[in-house]
Amino acid sequence: MTHPPTAEDLIAHYALEPIPREGGLFRRTWAGPDGPDGRPAGSAMVALLTARPDDFSALHRLPTDEVWHFYLGDPLELLLLGPDGDARTAVLGPDVLGGQHVQFTVPARTWMGGRVAAGGAWSLFGCTMAPGFTFGDYEHGDANDLTARYPAEAGRIVPLCRP
Repeated sequence: MTHPPTAEDLIAHYALEPIPREGGLFRRTWAGPDGPDGRPAGSAMVALLTARPDDFSALHRLPTDEVWHFYLGDPLELLLLGPDGDARTAVLGPDVLGGQHVQFTVPARTWMGGRVAAGGAWSLFGCTMAPGFTFGDYEHGDANDLTARYPAEAGRIVPLCRP
């Protein structure tokens, strides 16, 4: 039997590379055929975040639903800021009977940002979208704008923003 994988093992195995602006490491694993608008019919990626303070998925939003999938490692906390002003946290992880999710859909136009839960070391997860992701879809969150819109969440927003 082999040892449990480390973050370094997974980075090498999947040849993960930095996600531009957002943070973390990823590899696109599938893109469907392009439709008439030039967008792929769907897309999938595998990604990894570690517990390093600068390693997080910065707050961002997309124009379509995005399905997150938990694969291995420690739980991943997702801060979700809805278009209607609501805020909540979803936890991706293996404890499904304790309220964690192995699959979670973030609705279109919802601000999302995540990090490895406190006490964890790393999380391996994936995301799928239909139609598929294009970098033009990505809207990067601004700490000042988001804290003005969701003032009660300022303490959680600022650590999940990058210039």
